Amino acid sequence: MRKQLVNPPERYDGRPHGLSHAVVDTTTGTVYISGQVDWDTNHQISSHTVEGQLSKALTNLTIVLDAAGSSIENLLSVRIYIRGELGEFLEDIAPILTQYLGESRPALTGIGVASLASPETLVEIEATAALK
Repeated sequence: MRKQLVNPPERYDGRPHGLSHAVVDTTTGTVYISGQVDWDTNHQISSHTVEGQLSKALTNLTIVLDAAGSSIENLLSVRIYIRGELGEFLEDIAPILTQYLGESRPALTGIGVASLASPETLVEIEATAALK
């Protein structure tokens, strides 16, 4: 396996945390995307709602996919972590997911969790994709 590290300049610097935003296995053409959250380059959030953070995390996911040579259409699986009871948010997040994922329809798992990257972080999205 040969790996290519992906760290787009539009995203925060993951090196101090020991991570890359994505890693491409150049042998198989598989892209592994680290959990994307509603953080700007200074680790600040833009929204205090699950819906707002989901939209921003999906935008950040798109940035990383593009930088890795992939796209929403090439997503294979997506895991969405939401602080709290997932069922309480399904009705609100389903339209946002449908808008972003469109006809891609990757395997999708939603998980309710007690904590995430920071106390303000409510949503995190991890994914696997294929290269274009």
